[in-house]
Amino acid sequence: MLTLLLIGLPLLASLLLFASKTPAARNLAMIFSLAEFVIALGAWYVFSTNPGSSLLQVNLTWVESLNIHVNLSISALSILMVLLTCFLVPLIILSSFQSEYENANSFYALILLMQMALVGVFMANDGFLFYVFWELALIPIYFICLLWGGENRGKITFKFFVYTLFGSLFMLIGLIYLYNHTNVEGLKSWYINDLYNAGRSLTDTQQSAVFWLIFIAFAIKMPVFPFHTWQPDTYVNAPTQGTMLLSGIMLKMATFGAIKWLLPLVPLGVQEWGNTAIVLSVIGIVYASLIAMAQKDFKRLIAYSSIAHVGLISAGILSANQQGIQGAIMQMLAHGVNVVGLFLIADIIFRHTGTREMSKLGGIRSMNGNFSVLFLIVLLGSVALPLTNGFVGEFLLINGVYQYSALIATFAGLTVILGAVYMLRAYQTMMLGERRDSNITFGSLHKSDKVALMIIALVVIVFGVYPGPLNAIAEQATKEILMLLN
Repeated sequence: MLTLLLIGLPLLASLLLFASKTPAARNLAMIFSLAEFVIALGAWYVFSTNPGSSLLQVNLTWVESLNIHVNLSISALSILMVLLTCFLVPLIILSSFQSEYENANSFYALILLMQMALVGVFMANDGFLFYVFWELALIPIYFICLLWGGENRGKITFKFFVYTLFGSLFMLIGLIYLYNHTNVEGLKSWYINDLYNAGRSLTDTQQSAVFWLIFIAFAIKMPVFPFHTWQPDTYVNAPTQGTMLLSGIMLKMATFGAIKWLLPLVPLGVQEWGNTAIVLSVIGIVYASLIAMAQKDFKRLIAYSSIAHVGLISAGILSANQQGIQGAIMQMLAHGVNVVGLFLIADIIFRHTGTREMSKLGGIRSMNGNFSVLFLIVLLGSVALPLTNGFVGEFLLINGVYQYSALIATFAGLTVILGAVYMLRAYQTMMLGERRDSNITFGSLHKSDKVALMIIALVVIVFGVYPGPLNAIAEQATKEILMLLN
């Protein structure tokens, strides 16, 4: 029942907001998102005490002739992603309290609709259902970017839509191919374990083909070099809340999919082509880090930084060892929190000063010391300083990639060094020194901004100092995947 609640509540809330014209849409969206977070915490509690509970799974026939089921369950991996989603959505809504959006009801309804689809992706155990939720998540963010985005939003959003839809079709072809190779008592099946068995029964060549069909879909969504070109413009032109949804949660669909679906489906394909995919991921790390160092717009810098971080996560997953996959899971959680915090900071700076161009800013610390401290905490989490949430995953990732290849790990480790360079330099330029433009002022933070930043900073510290509870679940999830691989 908890799985259906996690799907049903945001869907119901979204439909109510679409149908109503209430001026309190933002407050209603916040209430519904907090209720969803409480349900997610309840699911976490049930999972911790009784992982096999019937409350955590449901299996209903959807299309009997094609053997398609509404098969949802909560595993070690999915509970972490559900918690991340349900934790970030209220913060994303809170971050919008100082912005006014035309047709606010539709704006917040789309956010909740996207939350429903994201949660569905993380709980689906039916290949067709997984694809449906995957596509459903694209529709709300497309309209959020198209209707409330910045300049050239039509052209940029269209490119994003075509890229992701193109990749999704590849994935659908791969899943249909696997479905046609299933045989359960004479019937074809979309159930994930049956697809696993079908994938393992394929020849090396067939698995290689399926690997690329599915990996390309995930590589576009992450994104991994050279499938990344839609990302920087989309992140910069999307409204802040849209950028947060894209970077904080939506790209985790792809990394989650790579762990739960790609690795166990075609292990021989991963063995054959994983090295090529890792090399592409590491090229993306170096490329995006160097491009980030040359950026003048802080929001665009964060966009390229995200490509670098996700490149390391992708490399860790494809290394297919305990440290690599476990580090990827931990870094998915840390990156989700940190990147939402950084985009909120970029939005706050823009609202207060009217610019995101770093060379025009300076001396903000002397105008608002509290903001500079909160900014620094989130930044240190992003550059993986020990005792912050970013360190645990990054350490395990580099360890896992090193076990795979010391040479590749050397280049992958540049994400830490170069990340520190461009992030600390950006902080120094904007926060420290003297004010460069006397017309630019930076007043007190609005209450909603302060609360959101304080929560994010607290998470950065708490799960950096004491990552044990999350790391234990991530370790369990990794062992489950490796057991399937072996």
